[in-house]
Amino acid sequence: MLAYVFWHRPLDGVDAEAYERAEVGFHESLKATPPAGFRGSAVFRVAELPWLAPTSFTAAAGSGGYEDWYLLEDFTALGVLNEAAVGSGHRGVHDEVAHRYGGGAGGLYGLIEGHAPRLEADALAIWVARPPAGLPGAERRGVAALLGDGMDPDRASLWRRQLVLGPAPEYCLLAPEPSAGVAPRRLPDGWSATSLKREALWNG
Repeated sequence: MLAYVFWHRPLDGVDAEAYERAEVGFHESLKATPPAGFRGSAVFRVAELPWLAPTSFTAAAGSGGYEDWYLLEDFTALGVLNEAAVGSGHRGVHDEVAHRYGGGAGGLYGLIEGHAPRLEADALAIWVARPPAGLPGAERRGVAALLGDGMDPDRASLWRRQLVLGPAPEYCLLAPEPSAGVAPRRLPDGWSATSLKREALWNG
């Protein structure tokens, strides 16, 4: 299973409630008429997005925004979703969001441990970033096995980045609480883990 994760903020001056209503409307449209290979989505309000850089349209880097999760069967489903999002049946609600959109970044992740997440129950996302190339610990081999240590596979899921689409961290652990594998003392030199609490606005 894959997850396309999209972090974003509205234009300066856009009413937050209007932006959220437009967001939810788009996700409801996808649920009502799901593209092939689409397995659900969710929208979260996040107080901090440290890797989302500022633009001329958005707040300073590190401030909050929104996080969308789109669960997909495979890479083919990703292409189908890309076309369907602006296709017949979804274009109107997509444009409602796009007209208010200020900036964002995305990441594509593959499920490597645990079960497909119950997005409404995953209040905590732990993002694990590797150090820049050439620094100690930059090699990622073996890190995935370490991060899954202590996680309950029935209540948590571990994801690894599949494509470099932007500043997205290397791994994500969705869990009710941090596990031993993401404790700072357990991570290789140079790696970091950032725990972000999220408020679910919609899931389906």
